[in-house]
Formats: sequence, structure tokens, C-alpha cells
Amino acid sequence: MNTYFNTMPHLKIVTQEELKERLAFFRNANKPVLDSLKIVFTNGCFDLLHRGHVETLTKARDMGALLIVGLNSDESVRRLKGDSRPISNQENRAMVLSAFSCVDYVVIFDEDTPLNLIKAIKPDILVKGGDYKHSDIVGADFVESYGGKVETIPLVQGESTSNLVKRIKG
Repeated sequence: MNTYFNTMPHLKIVTQEELKERLAFFRNANKPVLDSLKIVFTNGCFDLLHRGHVETLTKARDMGALLIVGLNSDESVRRLKGDSRPISNQENRAMVLSAFSCVDYVVIFDEDTPLNLIKAIKPDILVKGGDYKHSDIVGADFVESYGGKVETIPLVQGESTSNLVKRIKG
């Protein structure tokens, strides 16, 4: 699926409707081998990227054929993290994420959780960082209801956006 056009960062940033169309094409084109071509989804604010993000994204991509990243909008980040966040706006965060070769699509969502997005795309595998308990992962029950899997990836000790902000502030 990684074609020349798919590797150009700005073309990887899609709306939810565009993503649904592309996934329908992907699923239809690959029906004979679909069992081995898993669609993986993860989400977050990705405000200041660090090693923990990179490891999570690359390990998530290793689980399937496509990695979709749900990105919290600026308004969503403010509601979740406070008025001082995000540090980087959603367009910048989306462009940086889309530049990673392991990321196939980035879709910005405005809700506080990605549940509606998860329901729209029906990923085969839902991935979150190891700081989440299974019971706290939004969409886990839905993904498992149709046979999908929920995976957590261990955190990189000491790596977090909060720690980065503290170091920057001195």
C-alpha cells in the first residue's frame, strides 16, 4: 500500500470521510489476503514528539499492513490538557506525524475520545501505550466485539511530553 503518493506527507493527512473511502478500497482490493493485512489504529495528542512516541508508532505499524493515527484537534487537546496546550498546532502535529514512514494516515478528530473514529474505521488492532489499562482504553470493547485485538506497548521510561515541557522550562 505504500506507494509514491502514500509516502508524501501532506497526502497522508485525511478527513474521516476520505479515510473511510480509502479503507473501503484497501479492504475490497485485498479480500483474498485480508486475514494477513491488518489495519492498526492508535491515537493521541502527539504534542511534542519524543522517543516514546516513535517506539509506539513503529511497534504499532509492525502489527499490521496500515497504521492510522487519530490526532486530537487543538480544541480537544485544550479540553484534555488545559489552556497551555497544545504547544504545536494540529496542522504542524499532523504534518510531523505524516512524515514518519511507519504512519500511513493521520486523521484529526475533535471529540475528547476517538470512539466515533474507531467505530467509523473498524480497525483490526487498537494500540495504546502501556500506561493504559485494558479497561481504560476507549474503543476496546467495540474492537473486540467484532474479533479485533487490543494491544498495549510498553512505555519508554522517562519519556513523556510532560517531562519534555518540564525540561524546557528549566
